[in-house]
Amino acid sequence: MDIPGPAGRVEALLEEPESPKFIAVVCHPHPLFGGSMHNHATYRLARAVREQGGSSLRFNFRGVGRSLGEFDDGRGEVEDAKAVLRWLAEQRPRLPTFLAGFSFGAHIALQVGCSDSMVAGVLASGLAPRSLRTDFVRHCTLPIAVVQADRDEFGSVDEVRFLLSGGAGPRHLWVVHGAAHLFVEALDSFQKMAQEALSWLMETT
Repeated sequence: MDIPGPAGRVEALLEEPESPKFIAVVCHPHPLFGGSMHNHATYRLARAVREQGGSSLRFNFRGVGRSLGEFDDGRGEVEDAKAVLRWLAEQRPRLPTFLAGFSFGAHIALQVGCSDSMVAGVLASGLAPRSLRTDFVRHCTLPIAVVQADRDEFGSVDEVRFLLSGGAGPRHLWVVHGAAHLFVEALDSFQKMAQEALSWLMETT
């Protein structure tokens, strides 16, 4: 399906149960390193949303797949996510709204969620504090759930725990053991913890 975006067409995939309890936009990893809405971790996040009774909307950032435009170093990608979020909220009004993302997508989800009063919480996975600016997370009042691999090469569990400590809102961290950044060594565990994280977000909000 196509959604109107600030750079033109945004390619998206909406998957939902018969009577969704909430909605979630799922953001994919870095476009310049092969990231797309069909990435393994992104797919598993969307699947976790559906397993918990939510409608998931995955989409491709500008310049990926059939989405128009060019990579904009995060600025335009934030605008893409905002446009998709608004579209989904209009289609499914009165439902709790969440954002989820993996790696670069987690960074985008946090930026959008922490600046939008419509968003009830964010599920961030594969945070990369060594390569992406994340200090703004400390001032975010939203509930933030994080799923991190214990061998993530872009952000250790200790680094992520420090990032979340002293935050302005509720925080919870899940650790997937035996996995590196892409979670490919433990995708089932990753999805299970993502489902637990979504359940926590629903209870917290």
